[in-house]
Amino acid sequence: MTDCDTLAALERRVLWLASWTIHAANHLRPADDLDVKVGGHQASCASMATLMTALYFHVLRPEDRVAVKPHAGPVFHAIQYLAGRQSRAQLEAFRAFGGAQSYPSRTKDKDDVDFSTGSVGLGVAQTLFSSLVQDYVRAHGWGTDRPEGRMVALVGDAEMDEGNIYEALLEGWKQDVRNLWWVVDYNRQSLDAVIREGLWAKLEVLFANFGWDVVVLRHGRLQEAAFAEPGGARLRDWIEGCPNQLYSALTFQGGAAWRKRLLDDLGDQGAVSALLERRSDAELAALMENLGGHDLPSLVAAFEAAGENDRPTVFIAYTIKGRGLPLAGHKDNHAGLMTPAQIERLRAALGVRAGHEFDPWEGAADPAALDRAAKGAPFFAGGPRRLTAPAVPVPAALPAPDPRGKPLSTQMAFGQILTEIARTGGPLAERIVTTAPDVTVSTNLGGWVNRRGLYARDTMADTFKAERIPSTFAWEFSPGGQHFELGIAEANLMTMLSALGLSHQINGVRLLPVGTVYDPFVLRAADQLNYACYQDARFLLVGTPSGVTLAPEGGAHQSIAPPLVGIAQDGLAAFEPAFADELAVILRFAFDYIQRPGDQAGDKAPDPRTWLRDATGGSIYLRLSTRPVEQPGLAMTPGRAQAVVDGGYWLRPPEASTEVVVAYTGVVAPEAIAAVGRLAEARRAPALLAVTSADRLNAGWSAGQRAREAGEAGALGHVERLMAEVPRHAGIVTVCDGHPAALAWLGAVAGHRTRALGVEHFGQTGRIADLYRHYGIDVDGILAAAGALTPGRPIRIPA
Repeated sequence: MTDCDTLAALERRVLWLASWTIHAANHLRPADDLDVKVGGHQASCASMATLMTALYFHVLRPEDRVAVKPHAGPVFHAIQYLAGRQSRAQLEAFRAFGGAQSYPSRTKDKDDVDFSTGSVGLGVAQTLFSSLVQDYVRAHGWGTDRPEGRMVALVGDAEMDEGNIYEALLEGWKQDVRNLWWVVDYNRQSLDAVIREGLWAKLEVLFANFGWDVVVLRHGRLQEAAFAEPGGARLRDWIEGCPNQLYSALTFQGGAAWRKRLLDDLGDQGAVSALLERRSDAELAALMENLGGHDLPSLVAAFEAAGENDRPTVFIAYTIKGRGLPLAGHKDNHAGLMTPAQIERLRAALGVRAGHEFDPWEGAADPAALDRAAKGAPFFAGGPRRLTAPAVPVPAALPAPDPRGKPLSTQMAFGQILTEIARTGGPLAERIVTTAPDVTVSTNLGGWVNRRGLYARDTMADTFKAERIPSTFAWEFSPGGQHFELGIAEANLMTMLSALGLSHQINGVRLLPVGTVYDPFVLRAADQLNYACYQDARFLLVGTPSGVTLAPEGGAHQSIAPPLVGIAQDGLAAFEPAFADELAVILRFAFDYIQRPGDQAGDKAPDPRTWLRDATGGSIYLRLSTRPVEQPGLAMTPGRAQAVVDGGYWLRPPEASTEVVVAYTGVVAPEAIAAVGRLAEARRAPALLAVTSADRLNAGWSAGQRAREAGEAGALGHVERLMAEVPRHAGIVTVCDGHPAALAWLGAVAGHRTRALGVEHFGQTGRIADLYRHYGIDVDGILAAAGALTPGRPIRIPA
């Protein structure tokens, strides 16, 4: 184990490297006229240097996982550099293209980041759900060849204002979370302000009420020793009662200001005055800055004591923002940068020679000992920590519901397919884990859950069943269950999917997560969804029911924008099928796609000739509906199945004389089909394009254009091949149960006149027919658009 003197030497190197990395990026790197301030949060890094040194070089083990406070990213990179896991070139390119990232990123950084952070609060919640996933994996008998890890979040006190943290905290209590530490950097300063008085007490009560252990690290050894001297009790009372703003201001002003204020407030107390007089101004400043979060022996002792059990623990560590820097305590220090003169004084104080600033052990008394301590720290001793897991085999085809009989909705088909997978069993069924925010039944997961059960660490019987009360659903919880039943918090759903979708790299066990949510509430957790995709987590998100088609529910339960989210969200392939046959093909593709290797670095454009066939993988979003529609019983040949996956196919192909193309996506298929039948009376050879994924079509189009710009003259995306069959004189009418911009771009592919129909305003209650008519997406609306778009005989539209 590393002794505290060695840790202190490592801390000095960490503080210097973090500070210099930021300074070099802002003051030494050549800039051009387009550049603005690079930034880097030197003060925020300084408040975390002691905490992170203690954790990474002494406390953490290889199986532990950490979400680093976003603004402490340079401290993380410095620690990785000292441990031999980060390159000097990356530090020198901090916040530059291809260099170390501003905030730790699993997908953009080259060093070993456990959880991406940056959208504050999300990494904190991620650790809680990752702990739950670890328990799930081990409850199913997987991953037991490795020790259990602890999930650790390093949190800024201002970050604790983020509401998603408390949504997660409640879910953790319900799920009996364990092996979880949250370490709060309680420096009492945020970007704009100083933290309100007494926040620590509110946090202490809150966490205790949720069953957490609370460890308050307020005073370091120097302060505790001073408190034991005559007059020390009065000094303790003054420190603990001092307002946050005053403590920060006095810290910035230094020892003389501390002395004057203490003497003014405490008066000539005899023993108190003597206590102060025994210390020089520098010693007094060191005493007053010796808070618990900067005292290595206190930190090590507290972390080691908490490590003796698996209870969730929050550490409220008092720190000083900018500690050790001339910025310490100043209210404007959040985005402040040391001047060249100030960095020179810090360089001299730490014994760093000019030209050797990035040398790992420059200025150290025993470089070899520090190098051994850093590289030999338990956290780094186990080698690479990002695990791998084999892919789960996916059958060549999934069971599709029989198209004969009564009409079927895509939501119903989804439930039937999952239920049949559950009934059949096998490797695919074993690795699927479902979750929903209290909408399990209404999103058609009930059949799956009846067969596979709900997950909990401890078995809980279904009381209704025990009391012999008839029910469609058997709600029994057990460690072997495969469904996480979450509370009504969509943010938690997305963060849970993120945690489940990283299990193959965190736990070495691949899971196939499927989460369902009412489609309009995808937007409620859009930040968490973006965060999950940014981490390259892999999952299926099923948004259902959707659109104004959920007619009686009104505008609050009707989705308009999610189709655009599906197109715009990186790392997420969005589909909106109309028929069960299409859905079965898409689900089969999805279970394979979420297991493919991924590279979100964005360093090069994909080749469209292979992009849709062997692309790197990602997550999947399905937008499904509750409206039953007649099933055409499609002949799902290999070619058509591939076209469904690629984003679209012709239900009625165009001809040389075609005057109008109707392109639809999703639940409005019956209206589009009927409209094309009517159009044949007034326009030549109307064509019908089924768009199963506007997202995939658009991505393929973009990839094709980039490839041609790079010299691949014959490269074409799938939508370009589809539109090449449409005569130039034809017009296109697009229709969807969502924002019309989702399909409006189709006309730009080959230069066709286009009229895009959809929903642009909040929905309202009514019958489906009424709402379709009101928004112009019914048969008559499509006919009217086609008549106005193309010349010819008037199209008959009944009054």
